[in-house]
Amino acid sequence: MEGKKFLLNCLLLHGLMILAMLTTRAASQPNKKSYIVYLGNKPKDGSSKSSLHSSILKEAFGSDFITKSVLCSYKRSFDGFVVELTEEEALKMSRMKGIVSVFPNEKRELHTTRSWDFMGFSQQVERSALESDVIIGVLDTGIWPESDSFNDEGFGPPPTNWKGSCQTAGGNFTCNNKIIGAQYYKSNGLFSTGDIKSPRDSEGHGTHTASTAAGGLVNRATLLGLGSGTARGGVPSARIAVYKICWSDGCYDADILAAFDDAIADGVDIISLSVGFSSPRDYFNDSIAIGSFHAMRNGVLTVNSAGNRGPRPATITNFSPWSLSVAASTIDRKFSTKVQLGNNMVYQGVSINTFNLNNQMFPLIYGGDAPNTTANYTWASSRLCQLNSLDSNLVKGKIVLCDSLGTGSAPFLAGAAGAVMRDSVPSDSARLFPLPASYLELVDGSKVLTYINSTSTPTATIFKSNEANDSLAPYVVSFSSRGPNPITPDILKPDISAPGVNILAAWTLASHTSPAIGDNRFVPFNIISGTSMACPHVSGSAAYVKSFHPSWSPAAIKSALMTTAFPLSSGMNKDVEFAYGSGHVNPVKAVNPGLIYDADEIDYIKFLCGQGYGTRFLELVTRDNTTCSEATNGTVWDLNYPSFALYTSDSTNVSRVFKRTVTNVGSAMSEYRANVTLEAGTLKIKVNPSVLSFTSLGQKLSYTLTIEGTTDRSIVSASLVWDDVGGRMQHSPNLVPLTANPTISLSMSGLAFPLRVPESARSINSYL
Repeated sequence: MEGKKFLLNCLLLHGLMILAMLTTRAASQPNKKSYIVYLGNKPKDGSSKSSLHSSILKEAFGSDFITKSVLCSYKRSFDGFVVELTEEEALKMSRMKGIVSVFPNEKRELHTTRSWDFMGFSQQVERSALESDVIIGVLDTGIWPESDSFNDEGFGPPPTNWKGSCQTAGGNFTCNNKIIGAQYYKSNGLFSTGDIKSPRDSEGHGTHTASTAAGGLVNRATLLGLGSGTARGGVPSARIAVYKICWSDGCYDADILAAFDDAIADGVDIISLSVGFSSPRDYFNDSIAIGSFHAMRNGVLTVNSAGNRGPRPATITNFSPWSLSVAASTIDRKFSTKVQLGNNMVYQGVSINTFNLNNQMFPLIYGGDAPNTTANYTWASSRLCQLNSLDSNLVKGKIVLCDSLGTGSAPFLAGAAGAVMRDSVPSDSARLFPLPASYLELVDGSKVLTYINSTSTPTATIFKSNEANDSLAPYVVSFSSRGPNPITPDILKPDISAPGVNILAAWTLASHTSPAIGDNRFVPFNIISGTSMACPHVSGSAAYVKSFHPSWSPAAIKSALMTTAFPLSSGMNKDVEFAYGSGHVNPVKAVNPGLIYDADEIDYIKFLCGQGYGTRFLELVTRDNTTCSEATNGTVWDLNYPSFALYTSDSTNVSRVFKRTVTNVGSAMSEYRANVTLEAGTLKIKVNPSVLSFTSLGQKLSYTLTIEGTTDRSIVSASLVWDDVGGRMQHSPNLVPLTANPTISLSMSGLAFPLRVPESARSINSYL
């Protein structure tokens, strides 16, 4: 089909000649770099051809367009292309008629099974007969198709609406009736030594996320004896479509958009994307926001990871209102690793240590006392155990104390028997190392150093990790990126939290177990952490809801997940809703939310009008007769979002009215009464009307929520729950966080209200 003939395919089929040409061009034009020229929705007459993209370049640059060949064209689900330009040329193009935006093709970062059971989502939950028709598109590092998690025994042929393909790469990769499609993208044609030129996963991240979302049941899964149990995804019968966008050098915007373009046209139902940028971007200068916007227009929900830059505020980078942003929370399993010193003192650290030293004591040395002076390193580097900073003659066969939490590569490559690391980094997630290792917080770490200095023959041993119960779970892990939303503070982000710490899931046999250089362990299952791991838990949950309600819109599925979420403790999460959004995902309850907050493209267009995007701009994006006027401009507070947020610079005088419309998806004859819970203070919240009476399924009723009063608090939280008067269904429309923090968002104070919906029916840094 024509859509598969991408110019240069936007895939890796560039060949040596093209690769040489690109390399030569880059070398001869050092001020040029690739830019994405975004043209909005595809033309309704289907006229989007590569020749038109070339004509745009010719119009902009005359005969020079010959040297500016299009590297990649998008034309299946939206319109645009990638081209090499100077900064000045890019600026010139951005001012041309018909251009929505021009932005650099920049690199993104990659942001597993007890976790489903912990969520109350057991193997015995009710399953829809349509689960096998649901397709999750996973945009990541590819997949390891031979993993037991992707066995297709018992699966029939792909759903009839599937239009995708399988890129076998000369026999290197094979799809089946579980993995029904696979493609790979590398617009610049440049590959590193370890890259596999196919949809096959050489990193592990994509295999891990795909199996978390939709992997089949695998009994006795374990990481070298740790985390033993049954590995499974949220929707084991769902299909997986793989779009490999990430490589050893990162994930580039051009490839992300190419994958979105294909996934939407191929017929996926949910897009799972555990990738993000290091800083926020305007919605239409952000490849992920652009791709997810067009996915929404085509009925596809995009689920994003929030990012791994917490706990600092306003660090979330995936925050578009039409996508679902996921924070990472803990499960009730944690790993601890004891360190015993020669004086018999034992300190309990944190790591995922699969090595067994059999209680043998080893000499213990401080890294600062073993600098690699022949390579001009001093104690300042060696105490931190930086790469190549340790003298192997001094540390070989010894356990090294390091003054920072690293990968363990330096002690490992220097021949150390183990490593003890001390730092101020929170110890709420465990890491893998290539040698016996444990991480101690500063107090205990300082005691180890005191012991080293107290004797001429210090010794120590490190035990294999133990699994323990974390009775405080779930709470949002420290590394998870926080809100408020850096672009639109009055849209609460993240939306929801899900398990993202110490997750066991499938792994590739092409990548070693830990991220450290030189680790030679290869495993079929691995334990890692990150919002990347939280994202597929929600992707799987969204697919589960979709299997029961195939006609629901992306916004309806999102609303069901948010409004039925488990409340989380504000005592364990000082950033409250800015850490966890509406709460912890609860897929069982989300199938029957009672009421939903629905929205479609026009609602988001009105929101964008109210945000200052003009008529002409939005006409380019949608290719429709969009008009921003006083009648169509929608305020951010009126977007039918499943949470409320208010961010204000004047906390002494708060006054705001929100408008919402709910759709009855519970019982035909039902009545709901508003129940507001608010922290003690002078703020008041009023809901009008306070009772909603429905007479049919699908009926829509509207209400307003008014916040008035004053507060001297930086964050004020409240909740609105719609209680079924008849007691059949407590359905809570989302948590309302009120927030105010003068250090966030241009020194403005804020009030943020998430809604917690009913109790509903009452309801790489690839890893850290």
